[in-house]
Amino acid sequence: MESSALESSKSDGTPLQIPAIATSPASLTVPTEEDIDKDVQVSPYRFVILLLFSLYSLSNGFQWIELSIIRDVVKSHYSVSDQSVNWTALIYCASYIPLILPASWIMEKKGLRCSVVLGAAGTMLGSWIKVFATPRDLFWLLMIGQTIVACSQIFILSVPPRLATVWFGSQEVSRACAAGVFGNQLGIALGFQVPTLLVPMSEDHNLVAKNLQILFGVVAGVTSVVFIAILLAFREKPSRPPNKGQLMELPSDYRNTMRQLATNSSYLLLLISYGINTGTFYAVSTLLSQVSSKYYPDEGSRIGFLGFMLVVAGMLGSVVCGIMLDKTKKFKEITLIVYTMSMICMFAYTFVLPLGHVWPLFYIALALGFFMTGYLPLGFEFASELTYPEHENTSAGLLNAAAQLFGVLFTSAATELLGRFGDCPANLALSGAMVIGTIMTAFCKSDLRRQRAFAGESQTLPSVSLART
Repeated sequence: MESSALESSKSDGTPLQIPAIATSPASLTVPTEEDIDKDVQVSPYRFVILLLFSLYSLSNGFQWIELSIIRDVVKSHYSVSDQSVNWTALIYCASYIPLILPASWIMEKKGLRCSVVLGAAGTMLGSWIKVFATPRDLFWLLMIGQTIVACSQIFILSVPPRLATVWFGSQEVSRACAAGVFGNQLGIALGFQVPTLLVPMSEDHNLVAKNLQILFGVVAGVTSVVFIAILLAFREKPSRPPNKGQLMELPSDYRNTMRQLATNSSYLLLLISYGINTGTFYAVSTLLSQVSSKYYPDEGSRIGFLGFMLVVAGMLGSVVCGIMLDKTKKFKEITLIVYTMSMICMFAYTFVLPLGHVWPLFYIALALGFFMTGYLPLGFEFASELTYPEHENTSAGLLNAAAQLFGVLFTSAATELLGRFGDCPANLALSGAMVIGTIMTAFCKSDLRRQRAFAGESQTLPSVSLART
């Protein structure tokens, strides 16, 4: 009776078996901790996988802000409006929202390697299209290339928590997730600084076209090398599971996963608060050149350095927060503290910017970047805890979809407020949104489901129906 309950057939007729799990008619029970420990082993190749993904994420993240940070150059060379330049960054947000569910399905059904290869290929293709878009009348071609690159990020933003869980041990997961986010942040940081150095403002449009082609050509070359490396060396998963959570993970149904997430109140609160925080960061980053040029005219490189430091501080924040999570396991507490500090720093940025003093603004930017960008891996990891055993790529993908949605809304609203009333009302509106996000974070429950699985607790899993074919 018990044996027949477990027997099934795959589509090719191969018997389906679930080894090492004792069964009863109503439930499946996880094996003992001693049995699990024998099968858990981390692979040294995990660092190669993390490096490859980080390089891919860097090459894509760089292109998000590379054009909006040299707004005046792009406006003059292509004869386009501020809003058109802003859309070179906003397209990252707008394209993510309709594509995240198909991307999550691909990652769940086809796997991590397939998703990363597709994303790296798209990033390379879009980068090469931009190489041929330097003539003044080809802004439309530039946007096509930028859109392809932007669409490719759907295979980046939700990967870190999944990659960390699949490849790393239970004591390394938070740090690995932070390192996965680190690559994207480094790309954004370089995107703030490098374009301002390679493409300075000039009245000579031939020189501008040449400088743009150098910028785009270098990026295209890097993305090509990264794509080839991923194609040759990126693996789906290690030969043995690196943690207990992975060993006990069962195949999930995508529609059931979505139902579970939609009824998880703490996750829904985190979903909205994450969107507010990250959407605010997107708005601040996208409009940085437009806002700062009022107080620092003809200082494009200094504004670029300000954005660079904003993100570099966030990279440090990501690493520090990841280490703190691994050491303390205080997911809600650390998330709430970092969110609160992000809110305070946003208010400080709002009131210091109009003073026109560069050094206080740099210090505020460092603090704002440290907490606001450092929050990103916290959101991923807290979501993974709240939603375990659902796939991390789905919960993280929805977090990023919320971030992109709020990014479009906040950037568009802030652009309108900036044009009508100035930077202070625009930034105050963003600061007010951060207050709401902080309150919502405080109401999230500290339900650390994944930690209980990592601890090897005795669990009874829901019954699994294995119909014969």
